[in-house]
Amino acid sequence: MPSYQTVGAAGFDLAASADIAVAPGAIVLVPTGLVAEVPAGHFLAIFARSSTPLKRGLTVANGVGVVDSDYCGPTDEIKIQVMNVTEATVEIKVGDRLAQGVVMPFVRVELEDGDGATAASRGGFGSTG
Repeated sequence: MPSYQTVGAAGFDLAASADIAVAPGAIVLVPTGLVAEVPAGHFLAIFARSSTPLKRGLTVANGVGVVDSDYCGPTDEIKIQVMNVTEATVEIKVGDRLAQGVVMPFVRVELEDGDGATAASRGGFGSTG
């Protein structure tokens, strides 16, 4: 079972449930053996643990994983998508803590097709200096 490592921890650790070798530059899905029922109006965000890139050379490949509240069927296993950014194979062992999960609320908006934005443009990326 995942667990919070300290009283003030926002996220609970997610660990591998299988041994996996990740080749240099490869992206793999690491199983956790977990299926979660996230409360309605929330999602489970999967972030890298701060030590995972530094000590292991692995990053969460998609930046932040998003597990929706309706992804909770019996075979909807939570997996951690990792990328090996080193030049060597990284060995993952059962129980290795690779990521952390944070349950977060979200707001859904109503999307509309329109004639365009009404506010003045600010410029391109980095336009504020």
